[in-house]
Amino acid sequence: MDSSSRVHVTATAQRTVAAPGQDIAIAVVFDHDEHWHIHTNDPQVPPQLGEASDYIKTQITAPPDQQIPHTFTAHTGFIQWPKPVTVKVDFTGESVDYAVFAGKAVAYVPVTINPDTPLGKTALTLNVTYQSCDEHTCLAPVFDQPVTVTLDIVDPATLANQTPPTVDTDETFRGFDAGVWAKIHSGSTPPGEKSVAFDLFGLRFHIDADTGVGLIALWLVAAVGGFLLNFTPCVLPVIPIKVLSLQQAAHGKVLPLGISMSLGVVAFWLAVGAAIASVSGFDAVNKLFQYPVFTIGVGAFIAAMAVGMCGLFAFRLPTAVYNVTPKQDTLLGSFGFGVMTAVLSTPCTAPFMGAAIGWATQKPPTVSLPTFAFIGLGMALPYFILTINTKLIDKLPRTGPGSELLKQIMGLFMLAAAAYFVGIGVIGLIPRPPEQPPSSLYWWVVFGFTAVAGLWLAWKTLRITRKPVWRSVFVSLGVIVVLSSIVLGQRLTDKGPIDWVYYTPQRFTDAKAKGSVVVMDFTAEWCLNCKTLEQSVLHDPRVVALFKLPGAGGVTPIKVDITSKDNTAGNNMLRSVDRLTIPLLVIFAPDGREVFKGDFYTVEQVVAAVEKARQK
Repeated sequence: MDSSSRVHVTATAQRTVAAPGQDIAIAVVFDHDEHWHIHTNDPQVPPQLGEASDYIKTQITAPPDQQIPHTFTAHTGFIQWPKPVTVKVDFTGESVDYAVFAGKAVAYVPVTINPDTPLGKTALTLNVTYQSCDEHTCLAPVFDQPVTVTLDIVDPATLANQTPPTVDTDETFRGFDAGVWAKIHSGSTPPGEKSVAFDLFGLRFHIDADTGVGLIALWLVAAVGGFLLNFTPCVLPVIPIKVLSLQQAAHGKVLPLGISMSLGVVAFWLAVGAAIASVSGFDAVNKLFQYPVFTIGVGAFIAAMAVGMCGLFAFRLPTAVYNVTPKQDTLLGSFGFGVMTAVLSTPCTAPFMGAAIGWATQKPPTVSLPTFAFIGLGMALPYFILTINTKLIDKLPRTGPGSELLKQIMGLFMLAAAAYFVGIGVIGLIPRPPEQPPSSLYWWVVFGFTAVAGLWLAWKTLRITRKPVWRSVFVSLGVIVVLSSIVLGQRLTDKGPIDWVYYTPQRFTDAKAKGSVVVMDFTAEWCLNCKTLEQSVLHDPRVVALFKLPGAGGVTPIKVDITSKDNTAGNNMLRSVDRLTIPLLVIFAPDGREVFKGDFYTVEQVVAAVEKARQK
């Protein structure tokens, strides 16, 4: 017996006929048996009853698959919930007052019929999660119970000529506040979503973005996230290349070139924000890497830059190569390098960016575009500082064998980056079921180039200098690069100590049905931060030991791989947990409760969350 035996949930549309682009309300009605109730959407749990996270809050959501046909948009942040009533409960042996939904409780869901919804009959479905209790005990919760209404979608002219359909014969919609539409269309922040939550390795804080001061604070946090992008493995290798290009420029040109590059970085992030705001179906920068044409094109461009600009080889390339890779000592070339640097950052998500981007994508352009602009400004800041303080640049040799060697090493690292982009594009072209892992053999090509860079550094050092100190330092560095390439290649192509189950909705359901804690890792072959966290946190012996717990109360590790856009179920699951970016780790209790969600996490957080999820 579960909660549906004591609470009967139905849905009623405010009207049965609607036009594309029209707003309507959906009433979700909870009819409770006598002496039974459900938790509210925000349980206010007295201390005597334990933690609020242990109670299944009532939720109404749009099924993820509704985002594919784009038939409607449910404004779930603006749901008008029924007024709670207070009852006496003694779940723990002590009778206390507790606010619940009971009797006939109606929640109103504002819904907009999307402008491109086809005419004709259409089913509008919402998912409802709830748990029914009496004064002594609670029944098994119901997760994502579908409730459906059928609408007849007609063109606006037809609708205008019709007599308005009869609705609410039982006055179901008497309590609906139509003033909510003005708030929705003005871009107001939904009640309860004013606070944007950030969690960085256990450092948690919230920002109330509904106030002027809070909005500025959020933009500054977004800028910090952009700044930290420069220290991710995606971007860090290109910084020396920019230093080299500025070192070769005349002092009078350094500042204009630095400003031009900074503008290129900001322009890219503004373009991403504009695309998310205006292009249907594009809701995250991650989406770029799900298109092989994009990644292979970027890889080819980087390879051309490596060969054409870094002096790696003595022969001259076709003129077309130099036409698409303008010199960095020009304003256009520096601007293009800024764009390329920002593009390189997209496989990595810096701390704070996931929450900021997820929040921004749900806001009107007047709010979302400045958020992306601040990400770009934060990322561009180190390059701008470098151009106004040339002391570091002046310390580098401007000519000679040492300068040439440094350019060649950087060129080889750029070729490694090019192999990475081309590799993830190629595996995106290879058909495979989404529940199977993609090939990772291309990593050997990537680290082959870095190993060659290490060998080249060691050999050329012995050729161009006889000083024992320089020889020992740079030969040792070259050897370290070679050995690190071998170790990283082995780690990134090895299956690892965890027996991952690759996500399908049925496998997730089966894992919960057998009483398992589900540790769900959202990842992609192109996500370098995902791989870093997997290696450093999830492969830790303490975590691996937890994952091997068998049977009921054990752990099922599920990997959601969204390398390809064809993994519709995986992309929908990411949206269903209210995130758009990866890396992301979500831990579910056997009853479906979301116990933990974080993009940058520690071993201690994972262990604690699994132990909490195992508790009843």
